[in-house]
Amino acid sequence: MRMLRWFCGHTRRDRVRNEVIRDRVGVAPIEEKLTQHRLRWFGHVQRRPPEAPVHNGVLERVDNVKRGRGRPKLTWDELVKRDLKDWNIFKEIALDRSAWRLAINVPEP
Repeated sequence: MRMLRWFCGHTRRDRVRNEVIRDRVGVAPIEEKLTQHRLRWFGHVQRRPPEAPVHNGVLERVDNVKRGRGRPKLTWDELVKRDLKDWNIFKEIALDRSAWRLAINVPEP
C-alpha cells in the first residue's frame, strides 16, 4: 500500500482509504489475490498422483501433539473448502488446468 500511495501522491496523513487508492491504480483487492494463490496451490496438489506425500496429507498433520487452549486454528483444508464454497467452484475442475485457471482468475480492475 505504501508504494501505491506513493504512485498516487498521497501519504497516510491525507487519510485516503485503501480502496480508493487501489481503484485509482487499478489493483485487485489483496484478499482476492491471496485466495487466488491459495486455490492455485490447491489445484497443483489435486493434480499430483494419489501416492504423493503432499496429496494424501502426510505433510499436513502430526498426531498426538498437544494444542493450545482456546478456539482451534483454522486449517488450510478448512480455508480452501470455504474459498471453494464462496467462489462456487467444484474441486473436480482442478484436474483440468485451463478450466481451473479460468475459474480462479481474479481480473485486475
